[in-house]
Amino acid sequence: MSFYFIWRCFHIGIKELQINEEIRDKEVRVISDSGEQLGIMSAAQALKLAESMNLDLVKFAPQAKPPVCKIVDYGKYRFEQNKREKEARKNQRIIEIKEIRLSLNIDTHDFETKLGHAKRFLEDGDKVKVSIRFRGREMAHPEIGLKTMERFAQACEGFGTVEKAAKLEGRQMLMFIAAKTSK
Repeated sequence: MSFYFIWRCFHIGIKELQINEEIRDKEVRVISDSGEQLGIMSAAQALKLAESMNLDLVKFAPQAKPPVCKIVDYGKYRFEQNKREKEARKNQRIIEIKEIRLSLNIDTHDFETKLGHAKRFLEDGDKVKVSIRFRGREMAHPEIGLKTMERFAQACEGFGTVEKAAKLEGRQMLMFIAAKTSK
């Protein structure tokens, strides 16, 4: 019994449901494995009914009055639930944020290289964070940085849209560009 307890504590996946002897309620609403309601009965009667069908009694809605229990094959239910979760994780797309750092007095070739990187990131479906760090006396001319950012945003127009416009935050100017959705 202790091994079973340890295994249940470290099981990762679906939320833990009370099954069979773990159900301590006096009365429960019972639903059969085919989905028909069998009515309200004591937990002991419901457990005997489940055992006579060689299935498990599982409490699905503990907050209901009385709690709702269903007679199911718990191993099969857990397997199907894990399969659904795995399928949902497989279909998820994680969007990463890639950063591109520009300088205040960037040359045309460097600008085009950074633009090429940004286009590649946007085509892959990632977001791009464009930043310019102002050093020393460059802080006196944030308008030059704003022009560079606007030029970069216009060049990326075919691949992405500006999600957050260029804004000066401390010594950095930041802008976020999201990939255009392909429909």
